[in-house]
Amino acid sequence: MATMNSGTSSRSAVVTLPTDTQILITRQFDAPRHLVFRAYTTPELIKRWWGGDRGEVTVAEVDLRVGGAWRFVLGAHGAEFGFHGEYREIVPNERIVATEVYEGMPDAEAVNTVTLTEQDGRSTLTVLVQHQNQENRDGHINSGMEDGMQEALDHLEQVAVSLR
Repeated sequence: MATMNSGTSSRSAVVTLPTDTQILITRQFDAPRHLVFRAYTTPELIKRWWGGDRGEVTVAEVDLRVGGAWRFVLGAHGAEFGFHGEYREIVPNERIVATEVYEGMPDAEAVNTVTLTEQDGRSTLTVLVQHQNQENRDGHINSGMEDGMQEALDHLEQVAVSLR
């Protein structure tokens, strides 16, 4: 299993590559899982964290039900980067399974399984990204996603903690 995070980063999410088609992201939060879930699924809160330090989230649409759609758009450097998908499974405060499509690569749909666990008021978020093939997985990794994701998850923690 390859690990992306060299350990020298001050950021706390760990990215691993369990198989040729998967990315696994794991991060702890100093907030209970119901607050992390709320920040992860509420449009006005998503706008505060999802873009990290990369730009402004101009669209955060969430129809949080099985079969419902989501769409986020990041405005950065005079361009817009859109992502969308459909919810396949939702267990409030515990699990979300949804598709994800980067609109710049519409044929590279992935399925994300987000799991939240809690111990002693701290949450662990895991996101398993299942790509259709290794080429799409490698394209995702090589897009520079890790730096932006680390920033976004740092902001997610800040937003979740602020909900206390």
